[in-house]
Amino acid sequence: MIPEVVTKQAFICDMDGVLYHGNRLLPGAAEFITWLQKNNKKYLLLTNNSMYSRRDLHQKMLRLGLTIPEGNFYTSALATAKFLSSQQPNAKVYVIGEPGLANALYEVGCSMDEHSPDYVVVGETKSYSYEKIIKAVSLVFKGARLIGTNPDLTG
Repeated sequence: MIPEVVTKQAFICDMDGVLYHGNRLLPGAAEFITWLQKNNKKYLLLTNNSMYSRRDLHQKMLRLGLTIPEGNFYTSALATAKFLSSQQPNAKVYVIGEPGLANALYEVGCSMDEHSPDYVVVGETKSYSYEKIIKAVSLVFKGARLIGTNPDLTG
């Protein structure tokens, strides 16, 4: 006898290269999101890009013609912040990254520290500099733990 299974559907979907590429919505993406919303499906849209906040992604999708609530986005910055807060509440961090990453860390109680951080957190950015990298390496040599938000080799 096969037991009766009660299923609840929820969807987790990557965004980069799945829903859009750069600033271009991909074919079928709008129809998929519309189907989710019309059928009251729970869904979470993921990105391994730490540069953007949930609000940034909400605004991007609006520009692409889709209205998606901010709470339906989850980024590598949010995952990193949650991880760090579970490891060491109110950690001090040195960050190489964009505001999406810094804001996620602030929201969980982290503070920025360029002198004696507990962690060096490296995320995606448009402005890696030699000086920032040398500073990060020096802090790691002094005992800060190194955290990368995204191991993607294309970054």
